[in-house]
Amino acid sequence: MTKLKVIISGGGTGGHLFPALSIANEIKARVPEVDILFVGALGRMEMERVPIAGYPIYGLPVIGMPRKFSLKMFKFLWLLNKSMFEARKIVRNFKPDIAIGVGGYASGPLLKAANQKGIPTVIQEQNSYAGVTNKLLAKSARKICVAYQGMDKYFPQDKLVVTGNPIRQNLLEKVDKKKALKLLGLKEDMPVVLMLGGSLGAKTLNESILDNMDFVDHSGVQVIWQSGKVYHNAILERLNGKLRENIQLHQFLAHMDKAFAVADLVISRAGAATISEICLLGKPSILVPSPNVAEDHQTKNAMALVDNNAAVMVKDSDAVKNLFPTAFELIKDKEKLAELSKNSKQMARPNATADIVNVILNEVKDL
Repeated sequence: MTKLKVIISGGGTGGHLFPALSIANEIKARVPEVDILFVGALGRMEMERVPIAGYPIYGLPVIGMPRKFSLKMFKFLWLLNKSMFEARKIVRNFKPDIAIGVGGYASGPLLKAANQKGIPTVIQEQNSYAGVTNKLLAKSARKICVAYQGMDKYFPQDKLVVTGNPIRQNLLEKVDKKKALKLLGLKEDMPVVLMLGGSLGAKTLNESILDNMDFVDHSGVQVIWQSGKVYHNAILERLNGKLRENIQLHQFLAHMDKAFAVADLVISRAGAATISEICLLGKPSILVPSPNVAEDHQTKNAMALVDNNAAVMVKDSDAVKNLFPTAFELIKDKEKLAELSKNSKQMARPNATADIVNVILNEVKDL
């Protein structure tokens, strides 16, 4: 067998990037001599994080398609055309044996260029709702790895493999809870709520705690608050150095494994990757779906858990008023927490990364 060459394309958010890196690491563990090239979007987080993880990356100038017709549509189309030209050049020069799309702006042009060259492609669709780009790419893809049942309403049934979503492997490592509490500046005798806004942040979640500071202060509950890159400085200005004792504010959580380990309850957006982590760790959660996503797919993600009594959902429009009252009522109900934990754990797919890589390697086994 000649040296395996793989392109992994996508990113934009941690929800796309962390699964991509998990897939790359698993391929490298199985095929040590592999050449892996990432293709991302210029200016997005993958351009910084992928090299830190030890992989080369090429950036395309592609941007997201505007929701409404405006002058930005012309910029989008021009950059898409430019990205297609560059994607064809990457495929021609790198000569991959297979291309994998994980979602994000760059995956469209790259996988289309690979398909045009007759190179096998595999799509990893993380959400319970398939985006327009993946539905178009699916026509030429060899296999489509999905996390939810019922995805045959978007994709050809014969191409679907239900694998689940990859998660960050360090989350599965055993954590000393007492040491983790100390590291995070938390007390041992108070319950902990972990609020995650994603790598960029979530405005509604941040507003929910900012508008309820007195309520949180007198709750008898500790909050780990991950504000996100976009909002952090504005939050610091608004707080003016007056952060409450039972709140630990972080722009980005470097010790996510420890934060999850100490959390009695998780509050989060309903991105597919975070949901997969919550399920695998068996954490009770309150999900607040973002309204700013295509076809409201985060609500569909959240309802997949809610319908199985594996999570509670609070609408984005109700969050500022209801999120923390709901959280503090729930955290007192040990029976309900245990029920949510058990049911979320049952929805987990702990072998997702290995199963996805099985699909990928099966497509190139004859090389």
